[in-house]
Amino acid sequence: MRDVLYLEQMEQAEALLKPARVEVLRLLAEPRTCSEVAGSLGQTPQRVYYHVKKLVEVGLVVLVAERKVRALTEGVYQAAARSYWVSPRLVGRVTPRGEELVLGYLVDLAEQVQADVAALDRAASELPSVGVSGAIRLPPERRAEFFAELQTTLQDLFTRYGGAVGDPFALVVACYPKENPDE
Repeated sequence: MRDVLYLEQMEQAEALLKPARVEVLRLLAEPRTCSEVAGSLGQTPQRVYYHVKKLVEVGLVVLVAERKVRALTEGVYQAAARSYWVSPRLVGRVTPRGEELVLGYLVDLAEQVQADVAALDRAASELPSVGVSGAIRLPPERRAEFFAELQTTLQDLFTRYGGAVGDPFALVVACYPKENPDE
């Protein structure tokens, strides 16, 4: 089972975003049959199988085993991941205007970070990373100065650590106005 499955296909998101299927996925964190899931949900095995079948079709659930029960073969299913992240691209973007183009780029950056993190091998012995978050206050007359200094500092880092030798890392810096500065 993967730690994170990043959903980039509309069919996956549509299959996932149904409350009954979310409950089935939660119960399939451990391998179970449709009958076992049905018993936990108080539903019929046929109804659960309908949802499981849809989840299997889009890769959110996998068949992990089969076993004979009387004259029938019963499937044992498990969720494909512990958590699912839905790509913002699936929703699309409202027509941008003015500064919203820049904010749209920030959304794209956040999505790229989300996709990159989801693709990491969580079983690796070492995943060196750093996350920094903080709040700053910029008076309007000093904004240009701050952004110029930030750009110069980052360009210096890219110049010193860029090149073709070594392990690749992504560096993303985002600066945006806070709607509610007290949060």
